Amino acid sequence: MSDPTRFKRFTVTSALPYANGPIHIGHLAGVYVPADIYVRFLRMNEADVIFIGGSDEHGVPITIKALHQGVTPQDIVDQYHTIIKKSFEEFGISFDIYSRTSNRVHHETASAFFRKLFDAGQFIEKVSQQYYDESTDHFLADRYIMGTCPHCGYDKAYGDQCEKCGTSLNATDLIQPRSMLSGNQPVLRDTRHWFLPLDQYEPWLREWILEGHKDDWKSNVYGQCKSWIDQGLQPRAVTRDLDWGVKVPVEGAEGKVLYVWFDAPIGYISATRELTPDWEKYWKDPETKLVHFIGKDNIVFHCIIFPSMLRAEGSYILPDNVPANEFLNLEGEKISTSRNWAVWLHEYLADFPGKQDVLRYVLTSAAPETKDNDFTWKDFQARNNSELVAILGNFINRTVVLTHKYFQGRVPEAGEFNHSDHAALEEMGRFPEKIANSLNNYRFREGLAEMMNLARLGNKYLTDNEPWKQFATNPERVGTVLNLSLQICAQLSIVGEPFLPFSMDKVRQILNFPRSTWKDAALLNWLQPGHQLNPPELLFEKIEDSAIDYQVNKLLATKAANEAAQQKKPVKPGKTAVQYEDFSKMDIRAGVILEAEKVPKTDKLLKLKIDTGLDQRTVVSGIAGFFNPAEIIGRRVCILVNLEPRKLKGIESQGMILMAENPDGSLCFVTPDKEAVNGADIK
Repeated sequence: MSDPTRFKRFTVTSALPYANGPIHIGHLAGVYVPADIYVRFLRMNEADVIFIGGSDEHGVPITIKALHQGVTPQDIVDQYHTIIKKSFEEFGISFDIYSRTSNRVHHETASAFFRKLFDAGQFIEKVSQQYYDESTDHFLADRYIMGTCPHCGYDKAYGDQCEKCGTSLNATDLIQPRSMLSGNQPVLRDTRHWFLPLDQYEPWLREWILEGHKDDWKSNVYGQCKSWIDQGLQPRAVTRDLDWGVKVPVEGAEGKVLYVWFDAPIGYISATRELTPDWEKYWKDPETKLVHFIGKDNIVFHCIIFPSMLRAEGSYILPDNVPANEFLNLEGEKISTSRNWAVWLHEYLADFPGKQDVLRYVLTSAAPETKDNDFTWKDFQARNNSELVAILGNFINRTVVLTHKYFQGRVPEAGEFNHSDHAALEEMGRFPEKIANSLNNYRFREGLAEMMNLARLGNKYLTDNEPWKQFATNPERVGTVLNLSLQICAQLSIVGEPFLPFSMDKVRQILNFPRSTWKDAALLNWLQPGHQLNPPELLFEKIEDSAIDYQVNKLLATKAANEAAQQKKPVKPGKTAVQYEDFSKMDIRAGVILEAEKVPKTDKLLKLKIDTGLDQRTVVSGIAGFFNPAEIIGRRVCILVNLEPRKLKGIESQGMILMAENPDGSLCFVTPDKEAVNGADIK
């Protein structure tokens, strides 16, 4: 890992949430809680740091939502920007600025950035054919077009990707395309766009990432970048035909805006400009460390595309690290905004007032740092009751209560230390450095565990020494035990600050102890004899079964509503009749899956190795959203073996397995009887 002490300042960004819906726990666990922990830690080290956030307010999904609701895109982003910003503030995400990409300063910044690259000849200009809706007089962006996927036959594929099989598409690939504006079939017309030639940056990216960051970037980030680069980069459009977004600032570009993937990361820069007139030192001084906190779906944009943009512009620093997390699931299922399968932050804050730190603690404990992880309400309750209440809160409360009981709330003198005292002091001295090392290396789950180990040390020390049994005969020894226990409480208020800011602020109030820097955490004697404590307060309270049952039942109601809605969906109508001779051309065999693995850079594709009885062949199938690769090895399948091979994500797929699709879109295997041997002809 790079040495943080070699930097003069830090610029920390968190992915700009898309302003077409509220924030949920997946966003928090993947991006905002770890970013906030890191920034709070840097501030405690007296670093010059800015924490940048904001709403991403451009792009086709927003215009489509506005179209469906009969309002303007500005109405949509105003609504959700307000909800998101308020939720972050109440939850304690400590942005220095939370801006938005619809601001004038952002439009100016993004336009100037594009214009500099344009004037320097950094773009490729291409005229290509794009679908046009003659009835509405609009060129159609990819998400404004729907049709049948040529790979899997799904009839609601978008012009950029099939949501069912996960295959990336061009709008012209769709069968029977239709405009989402009018429902009519669009026509092709010539249109001009500008492209960033990523292929020209490939040699530099290989050196910068694959050689320069092999040892300090997380393996999931490095691996995804390597996969993209090894498959070969292609020029990527930076403009599109839309009327919502940052206008393209060149002549002849009427009706065109900057593509949202190009304009959104510039939002970090424009927000910094909005924050301070000294913005350039946070973006152009090589002694500034730039860190992007994102989810894994944004790795390519922040590690390959945005750095290439910065490199092309020429005056900006590049990210030192991009500690992306994997995804958080909810009760064993993927979080889905469309199905309302989520725990929304604004609803949590209303249902659990004053319990921001409980959610911070649980999400950090279960952080998907190296692989997808799961949030359950039962685990939420258990971690609160068994850890925050029974360990951390219990230790601090017992210590303060005993100090008030035996010494009128004043810190007692410490007498001569015995072996257990010295052992506790020695162990205390190691925690600040261990936790700092974890946080400097973006291992927030590990750092939180060490903080709780300090609380466990305090509990054990207090329990082992039993001051309540000794006061009558040895009050001096009790003074020593409570003095040292109070020092542990003070140390917890320092090293726990990045993780549990609301709770540690309460601890400081109880201890009558000022906010401290990280270097103070190693002092071990913060509270002097005679120092007056304030009355004790409970830091955490038990969460009862009824509160958890309410949340679980709310999810169950959501699931039931989704299932009821799906059941109302009619079965797809039958297709046009075909001749028997056409059907007889299909060679379908019984087979078995030998190997299964996810295809890199996709969420929905699996690479399968199948024994067809004729041979063993590779098939790429869009079923990753429904099946775990490890669980389908050995599964018997029906496979179309004479389908013309097709490359998907650089992998040649040599057939297609047969699946049954329910009205709700879920998939099931079409499985031959166990008596059918591999290669049996299915007729």
